[in-house]
Amino acid sequence: MDKITRVICRRCLLSEIGEEALLQSLNELKAALPIDEKADSDEYERRLTICKNCDDLNSGTCMKCGCYVEFRALKKRMSCPHENRKW
Repeated sequence: MDKITRVICRRCLLSEIGEEALLQSLNELKAALPIDEKADSDEYERRLTICKNCDDLNSGTCMKCGCYVEFRALKKRMSCPHENRKW
């Protein structure tokens, strides 16, 4: 049997690393968030782009606060936890 090596993807979002069960749970949380608490789609994508270029993103998780960036970025009233906020 072939040995499977798991690669940790730095600067990747959960949707890009194939963690299907975790991604499904995250998508369910995102869908359950009331519309008035969600950032609009352009702002959400802008935030994710910034996160993807941050050295503190590791496998979809912000190493500054431990959140999943794809959920934090969706919440309208949230901000980047970095000491020099990026969004």
